[in-house]
Amino acid sequence: MKNKTFIIAELSANHNGDINVALETIRAAKRSGADAIKLQTYTADTLTIDCKNEYFQINHGTAWDGEYLYDLYKRAFTPWEWHEEIFKVANEEGLICFSSPFDSTAVDFLEKLDSPIYKIASFEIQDIPLIEYAASKGKPMIISTGIAEINDIELAIEACKKVGNTDITILKCTSAYPADPKDANLLTIPDIVNRFGVKSGLSDHTLGTQAPAIAVAMGASVIEKHFILDKSIGGPDAHFSLDEKEFKQMVGAVRLTEKLMGKADYEMTEKKKKSRQFSRSLFVVEDVKKGDVLTKENVRSIRPGFGMHPMYFSELIGKKFKKDIKRGTPMNLDYI
Repeated sequence: MKNKTFIIAELSANHNGDINVALETIRAAKRSGADAIKLQTYTADTLTIDCKNEYFQINHGTAWDGEYLYDLYKRAFTPWEWHEEIFKVANEEGLICFSSPFDSTAVDFLEKLDSPIYKIASFEIQDIPLIEYAASKGKPMIISTGIAEINDIELAIEACKKVGNTDITILKCTSAYPADPKDANLLTIPDIVNRFGVKSGLSDHTLGTQAPAIAVAMGASVIEKHFILDKSIGGPDAHFSLDEKEFKQMVGAVRLTEKLMGKADYEMTEKKKKSRQFSRSLFVVEDVKKGDVLTKENVRSIRPGFGMHPMYFSELIGKKFKKDIKRGTPMNLDYI
């Protein structure tokens, strides 16, 4: 999106198992000012296996601790049979609709829906075969870093380029839900651009709306934030998602930041020229007679700006006036 931050509302599991909630969430995202709605296309079986040993139980200080991966994903996934209707409603609302595929079958499924972008989730950045396959479809690629090391990011970018895809955006992402602001490290955003030569953005899991606006000031071209119709409906991601009012505030903050950032500008506009009338210049501040010596007392640098530039002041000291000048007259070389 030329000269405009691409703002993505992440639906994730915030439909809470109800397609009507999902569809109304899309309409609310449009009202809030989002540019796009993003889904996640997986099933519990495409992400993991149904196994109840310690390797598959979440125990990392999250809101999901104690749950098994398979059970969480089974509860959180967006049914594939909903996708067509979700894409349809999003398009009707004027939103770009796309998804994060989690395996090759999801990519094939999304191709049939003509998904215009592919987003690789942060925990899938090491799945190079998935990245290559998605990138091979020739769509813009958005990849979250999350748990990634520099080598992981390099490999993911290389995987895209290997299949001829150079439209790559890497999102700074902190894989904590919610993320602590001290772990946001938004200075990584411009470093991504400089280090890897790709576009950059933020997939934000902090609470509130401040981080996305700051990210835009850091050069982010994409902002992704979890969106929920109403936090009271609950669900796995409700506690760190923004509702319609909050998301709208975030969009407003981002758009204001874009205006504030503007461009590097030294152009002398008509407005600036008018304002310069209130700048400093040299004025005769006492009535003087022909032959009087120009001193610090009878000529001063004051507002407004109709007299000589103050840079000449020291050169004028000691010169003599060649005619009478009244107090309040802009200084001019013709007077000495």
